[in-house]
Amino acid sequence: MQGMNVAVLIKQVPETTDVKINRETNTLMREGVASIINPFDMYAIEEALRIREQHGGKVTVITMGPPQAEEALRQALALGADEAVLLSDRAFAGADTLATSYTLAKAIEKLGGFDLVICGKQAADGDTAQVGPEVAENLDLPHVTYVRKIEELSLGSPDSDGGGSAGAPGFIRVQRMTEEGYEVIESPLPALITVVKEINEPRMPSIKGMLRAKKAAITLWTARDLGVDASRVGLAGSPTRVIRVFTPEQRRRGEIIEGATVQEKVRTLVAKLKETHLV
Repeated sequence: MQGMNVAVLIKQVPETTDVKINRETNTLMREGVASIINPFDMYAIEEALRIREQHGGKVTVITMGPPQAEEALRQALALGADEAVLLSDRAFAGADTLATSYTLAKAIEKLGGFDLVICGKQAADGDTAQVGPEVAENLDLPHVTYVRKIEELSLGSPDSDGGGSAGAPGFIRVQRMTEEGYEVIESPLPALITVVKEINEPRMPSIKGMLRAKKAAITLWTARDLGVDASRVGLAGSPTRVIRVFTPEQRRRGEIIEGATVQEKVRTLVAKLKETHLV
């Protein structure tokens, strides 16, 4: 029986808000900072594991980052992922979402054979929600964002009579969260989805999983391994530029209206509002 091969794209993000900025590049300095798997990516990992449990197949987790990002991959392996791939090269440093998505797409192309790619809806450090859709565009895949539930998932069936007639195509039907409720969207496979926290409850790693993850081999690919266009990765491939990083000034605090009684305070407030022509 054919299984469902799922790729999960994750990111290691700072665990603390006390991060440092490289003043030359205006990018985050991640080395030496306590980090975790991006919270939304935990839901992506969990959903991939549930799909494998129902349909069989394999879950491969991919991340791009410095060598320390290997820790995030081992956490994913401890949760139950089958394989892990780290994309790490100084050439990737300083990448914006466009360069990041291109690099991740090249890794998926190199691995090949995926039925579904799952991402968290956005990263906690960047909050752009752009990487998932951009990866899909690089791979020419249909994609659905903000998925809160997978209603149905099917790999389809091959030719049933051996005579060359087409079998049923694979598809995924999901609920996409909106501000007003949700939409039901169906897409052919392979496809890419980004998920929100409403989709599931991530599991905890087992002792067996942690022991396995500690010994597991993690594939490491550099820019040369991926065969990337050097002009499309890292800072060189990033049209986004951070011109200045600064702490905004604190807002002025409101004025406390004094008065012996509520009525007196109201009269004082109304008078001040009239002075400023607000009433």
